[in-house]
Amino acid sequence: MPYIQKNNPIKVSLSWSGGKDSAFALWKLQKDKRYEVVSLHTAFNEETRRVGLHGTPEYLIETQADAIGIPLEKIFFPSEATNEAYENAMEEFYDKMISDGVHHVAYGDIFLEDLRKYREDQLSKKSLQGVFPLWGRNTERLIHDFLYNGFKTLICAADGEKIEEEWVGRTLDNNFLKNLPPSVDPCGENGEYHSFCFAGPVFKKTILPKVTEVIPKSYTIKLENGKVEKRWVWFADLEMAD
Repeated sequence: MPYIQKNNPIKVSLSWSGGKDSAFALWKLQKDKRYEVVSLHTAFNEETRRVGLHGTPEYLIETQADAIGIPLEKIFFPSEATNEAYENAMEEFYDKMISDGVHHVAYGDIFLEDLRKYREDQLSKKSLQGVFPLWGRNTERLIHDFLYNGFKTLICAADGEKIEEEWVGRTLDNNFLKNLPPSVDPCGENGEYHSFCFAGPVFKKTILPKVTEVIPKSYTIKLENGKVEKRWVWFADLEMAD
């Protein structure tokens, strides 16, 4: 039976990628008296020490957590990890959460039903509950609300088929949004782009990242007709400004 906490705020650990959705979800939770965010948690490739799809290095995630003032829990998975290995690493973390009296995990997901179901299925194995503060929001309104409330984020990774290289490493603004193709979700919810948040109401101080270079990485996909195509992802190599 799911854990239910009465009277006191519900303790939550927030899944933290370092991007805009994580930051906005944190802000929403901090304004909701029902919840207390007691930790952020991030999964890193144990070889590269970076966040998978974002490519953000470990020390910049640590810098964010320090600027926010919430403890960061780090989860490492093997470079060539299978889904099972990843899930085992997460289950170990969930066991630690439970021992610390935390029974809820929050995410910045917006509308991907399959992803939400996957998360909830994994949590249910440990009788944990998911919290989705951004769920069901209109993504166009959401991103404008994000900018209106003073958040700043830069594009740290992008699908080379959908986002021009020139935008990678630049701050997300209204000009970026106006230039997005109609097929691209304004929040990049389908994986079109990822971001690194460096300022906003959840931060006690502004982080000053800089882009050293934009790195293209290729991958192959198998099409329905059996053909294989090579595609590209752009990654902004980030470090702290001097």
